[in-house]
Amino acid sequence: MSLIRRPSAQRGHADHGWLDTRHSFSFAHYFDPAHMGYRSLRVINEDMIAGGGGFEPHGHRDMEIITYMIEGALEHRDSTGEHAVIRQGEVQRMSAGTGVRHSEVNASAEDRVRLLQIWILPDQPGRTPGYQQKLFEDREKRNRLCLIAAADGRDGALDIGQDADVFAAVLQAGRELRHVLRPGRGLWLQMVSGALTTQGQTLSAGDGASIEDVATVTLSAVEDAEFLLFDLA
Repeated sequence: MSLIRRPSAQRGHADHGWLDTRHSFSFAHYFDPAHMGYRSLRVINEDMIAGGGGFEPHGHRDMEIITYMIEGALEHRDSTGEHAVIRQGEVQRMSAGTGVRHSEVNASAEDRVRLLQIWILPDQPGRTPGYQQKLFEDREKRNRLCLIAAADGRDGALDIGQDADVFAAVLQAGRELRHVLRPGRGLWLQMVSGALTTQGQTLSAGDGASIEDVATVTLSAVEDAEFLLFDLA
């Protein structure tokens, strides 16, 4: 069994005033050759956007981009004509494919937005750009691994162009979950809040960890915990 912990305090950090952001992997001006991603998972940024702030129109290509809303509301516009507001509990998938431009702006002038923005490398370049958005209610995530994104969009998950299963969970203190990891696959855990133990280590808010070479991963909540689990080829 191999578990490598990525402590929250060791993530890259930038404070732009309107944006306070932390990078689990190398991103923008933060570069660490030891943390360039994990398998097809390339970016996990925890962004806090002040009221009235946001990202002006900018371009992406050949990337599966998932936005996991934790707090507040984010207004999205893109060059395919999509326009939506994403709120707490909702998940957005934007396949950049051959190229797309979009903007992301705090929908409130006063309240902050907090989110995880996730980039997953696609299994092939040149896909047609696409967009999905869905609400996953807390009851769907409570004490279970709720599939929020997968290559085949099964079980109501968002459809992504990569052999990756992305789960979200809200695990109550004292409760336990288990996840079977098929041979050759790897797992990344990203903590949103709270604390849990797995494979003899404790992970707290903002921490991440890769886990490999184990058949079953056991997750035990020390306190109420929200987290994402990535099962990757």
